[in-house]
Amino acid sequence: MPESPRRTRRRRVSDVRLNLIDGFELRCDGQTVRLPLGSQRLVAYLALHGRPLLRIHVAGMLWNDATESRSCANLRSALWRLRGPSSAVVDATPSHLGIGREVTIDVREVIALARGVLEDPAQADAADLDASQLEGDLLPDWYDDWLTIERERLRQLRVHALEELAERALGQGRFGHAVDSCLAAIAADPLRESAHRVLIRAYMAEGNPSASVRQYNEYCRRARDELGLAPSPQLRELVAGLSA
Repeated sequence: MPESPRRTRRRRVSDVRLNLIDGFELRCDGQTVRLPLGSQRLVAYLALHGRPLLRIHVAGMLWNDATESRSCANLRSALWRLRGPSSAVVDATPSHLGIGREVTIDVREVIALARGVLEDPAQADAADLDASQLEGDLLPDWYDDWLTIERERLRQLRVHALEELAERALGQGRFGHAVDSCLAAIAADPLRESAHRVLIRAYMAEGNPSASVRQYNEYCRRARDELGLAPSPQLRELVAGLSA
């Protein structure tokens, strides 16, 4: 017979890491743990909330197209499949569910890093901090409604931090770092004019006016074709001398 959820919850592992950026991955003591999709969705939902949640709320959010009894049954099934090493991922009580206190979550690390860049100038100046640490989308292949706001929230925080890194690198004459950070921000939000402005300034500062003009023209084309927008006066003024 399978172990009961109450018994498996007592089994703990020393290192549990949950990655949600660019896809779902759960690792326990260095070993990848395979979970069915229902259990993955449960773990991801709890990980994106910083407090225990009522079981009935979790069931209703994850299986909102089912009846209450069916959604609760689905929740019990998803919990039962979190056995063995993965039992440490969820802390469960008869009424509430929360992510395990032992779990390290990459999304929380990225949020802390991005906020540090925006709030602490010394962190933004750190030599070992680069754009790759702020890249990647939250579960990009998932289409659950409850992910939409969390995904956009993380994306906006990332691009603001990337722009801040670019600005500081530009001010320090580290043009390669500035360009790299701008390109990462544009990859996350291709029509973000502020990121294009910083990138054009970086190209100009390193002595590449042709790259500046190409970037300006590319942004204008995409903004016109996709949004019907013209570049702002600030952007036009930035390249006025070059285009002339």
